[in-house]
This record gives sequence, structure tokens and C-alpha cells, in this order.
Amino acid sequence: MAKKKGAGFVDRFLNKIEVAGNKLPDPILIFIILMGVILSGSFIASLFNLKATNPVTGEVIEAVNLLSGEGLLKILTESIDNFSAFPPLGMVLVVMIGIGLAEKTGYFEAAMKRVIEVAPRSLIIPTIILVGIIGNVAGDAGPVILPPIAAMVMIKLGYHPFAGLIMAYAATLGAFSANLVLGMADALAAGFTEPAAQLVDPDYTANIAMNYYFIAASAIFLLFIIYFITTKLTIPRLGTYTGQVADDKKLTPAQISALRWANISALITGIVFIVLALPESGLLRNAETGSLVNDSPLMNSAVFIITILFFVPGLVYGLKVKTIKSSKDFGNILSDSMGTMGSYIVLVFFAAQMLAYFNWSNLGPILAIKGANTLEAMKVEGIPLIVGFIILSMMINLLIGSASAKWAILAPVFVPMFMYLGYDPAFTQMLYRIGDSITNPITPMLPYFPLLLAFAKKYDKNVGIGTFIAHLLPYSVVLFFAWTIFMIVWYLLGIPVGPNGPIFLQS
Repeated sequence: MAKKKGAGFVDRFLNKIEVAGNKLPDPILIFIILMGVILSGSFIASLFNLKATNPVTGEVIEAVNLLSGEGLLKILTESIDNFSAFPPLGMVLVVMIGIGLAEKTGYFEAAMKRVIEVAPRSLIIPTIILVGIIGNVAGDAGPVILPPIAAMVMIKLGYHPFAGLIMAYAATLGAFSANLVLGMADALAAGFTEPAAQLVDPDYTANIAMNYYFIAASAIFLLFIIYFITTKLTIPRLGTYTGQVADDKKLTPAQISALRWANISALITGIVFIVLALPESGLLRNAETGSLVNDSPLMNSAVFIITILFFVPGLVYGLKVKTIKSSKDFGNILSDSMGTMGSYIVLVFFAAQMLAYFNWSNLGPILAIKGANTLEAMKVEGIPLIVGFIILSMMINLLIGSASAKWAILAPVFVPMFMYLGYDPAFTQMLYRIGDSITNPITPMLPYFPLLLAFAKKYDKNVGIGTFIAHLLPYSVVLFFAWTIFMIVWYLLGIPVGPNGPIFLQS
């Protein structure tokens, strides 16, 4: 990718990262190398008897040598299960049925053309970012669905499609703990915070909304931050896309009519799901608690529901404009869309093994606990404590991808520690969630990065990891400074982070 002459320091630094990153081997080989590193690390850690004490149960967690006879048998016998049980695999393939149909029939292209024709250009990019931030309520669906759509929108705007991929990925993952809507992430976090707080106060009760004021304000704040990085750095650095671009002809009356019917079908489908969800006895609510969030059919089927919401208008559009003339056309379109996922499926096999090895070795929780103990031993308070805990959460996030798994380990250490210093558990939880989000775009421990590369190869078969690391790194860096300062100001003003979520414990 061509670089600008006379670039400033930031551009030169990112150029070096991109060049170095693109010299790395193919991602498949990188995962194989990481598998070897983890296996070797497990052997060395076991040799030196590396261990840590679980703060919840008091159980001693020891490093497991995966190069032992038992470890090798585990590697051999569970490799298929590692692959088939890899969380995003089935989700991605299912979503691609809906997205693929909507794309191949021309629905996406027509919809984006129409939006660009009638919508103020200045609102399109902010809208995509906001959708990415709010889309976190659907859990894993955001980083799977939004990036390829954002890439197509960017092409229509005359920008490089990678700008859309990078921006959407950063919005859905970097701002993961910011939202205008409460979701599963809020419920999971509170579920670990409450028992941790009860170690100090047995009567403490957490609530799912106890971070809502701050996460809602953060959603608006980070919208501007991500928009700034995208327009001032990402888009200018990527330059003009020279690959194949779809035609820029205006939509015909027949296409506009088909798009209208397709959108109506999507609206009707959405209304059906709303009717199934809103009533107190709605089918998509938790049968026992009535919740739409906690273990509800709505949340458990969110990915398939989104697939249907893409599938229905894609099918209607295809039938109306005759891109689907027969059942054979219908089958070919679905097969072609799934065929683009071949490289991703191969990549997933090795990524799944690497993550499984890391989990079996116990290296993640051991490092997390030792890092927590180190910060606790520093005995810092106030702003240094806030910054230190956010940084610790960021660093641990580079090693353990699951937000709930990390908080299950950290909450029993830090929630009581902060309570003894006078801080409310809701505040401690929010600090963790900030740090846990910031390094999401650049951590190799999330399974979405291989998917991002798979999307990118559609536009440039030779694209390397360095291109994306170089462009995602500024998001993590700026998010750290901006979001941390935002929290410090919030802390100094003493504003509660949510309902029944004060900064300090009530005396």
C-alpha cells in the first residue's frame, strides 16, 4: 500500500509497524507458531512449578505441562472438539447465509446506494460507528456482521474498504463496554461482582444497570473519538482504493421498487420479533424470570434472528429484480456466499487449537492473579489506582479473551480491595470494563481477528496482518487516553456510574 511522502511522526511509526507486521508469516503459520510457544511455555512453567492461588476458592492453580504424556493425549483426542466447539465458527457460518444472500442478490448494494443518494453524507460514517457501539448488546454478532457491511459502504463513499473494516471492528470491540442499551455483558459482569462484594458485605446486592450512566455517556463520547480517528488518520492513511468497484449507476425504478418491498419485508419481520419479545409473557422472554436479557431466547437466538433479518429482504429483493429466477439460482447464491469462508475455516482450526492449549496450560489465570496481586501490593489510591487498574485489565486482556473469565478471577481480588479503600463495587466493575475493552481491537486472543483478515482478502488477497495492526493500534492508544481521562473527570465530579452505583461506598 502506497505511503504518503513527508509523513509525520505518527505516520512514519505506523508505516514501520505495518511493514514489520506484513513481513510476518501467513496467519495460519503464526497460529501454529503460537501453539508451539504455548506448549513450550507450559513445559517451562511446570518445570519451575509456576502457580497461583484462586482468590475465590483458595485452590492452588498450577501450570500444566502439555508436553507430558497426558497432555499429548489431550491434544490428540480433543483437537476435533476444539475446532467444532469454537464459539464464533457456527455463528459466522450461519450469519453468512443471511449476509451472503443479501449481498449476492444485490440488496446490500442497492440499499447502500439509496442511503448515499438520500442521506446527508456527513451522517453515514457516524451512524455506522453508533450501530457498532450499540450492536454490542447482541454480543458476538457485532464484529461478525458490521465490518463487511461497513467496507461496502466505504467503497460507495469513495473510500478504501479497509477503512470500513477497521472502523467497524474498533467500534464494536474497542467500545465494547459502552452502550445505550443494557445487554448480556452488563448481566455477566454484575453476576461476578455481587459474590465478590459479599466477601466484605454479605448484604450487598448488585444490579444489571449499576454502570448504565457511565456506559451510556461513554457511547456518545466514544462515537466522536472513533469518528475523529477514522476521518483524521485511518481514511487518509489508506488512500484511494484501486481494486474493482461496483458500478456507480443510479438505481432504476425497478430496483427502487424492489428495495422498497425488501425493506417492508424486513420491517414486518422485525415487528414479528418485537411482538414475540415485548409482552410480559412474550415467547422470547425468559420463561421463569420474564427477562429479555438474562438467559432469554431473544439473547440466545440473537445471531439467528439477525440472519433472518438479512435473509428475508435479500430473498425478496432477489425475487423482485430477478437475480433469483429459480431454485437453482437460490442454491447457487447460498453456496457461493459460503464458499468465500474457506480460508477462514482453515484458519479457525489452528486458532481454536492455540486458544485451547492456552486454556489447558493454566498460564492465563496464573498470570492474571499474579498481576492482580502485584497491583494490590503497590498500595496506591485515587487516580493512580484508577489508571493502574485500567492498565492491568488492558494487559490481561491481551492474554485472556473472555471478559467474564477475566472478571471471575479479578473481581474477588479487586472488588474487596477497592471496598476496603472506600470504593463501591459498581465503580470497580466499571474500571475493569474500560480496560477490558480498550485492547480488544489488537488482542490476538479474540477469535474475530482471523475473520477480519478473511473479509479483507476479498479486496486484497495479499493483505498482511501488519496493515490491520498498524491501523487498529491508534484506536487502542487513543481510547486508552480519552476514556481514562473521561473516567477520571467523572470520578472527580463524583457522579454515580449508574443507578445504585455510586463512586464511593455509602456510609
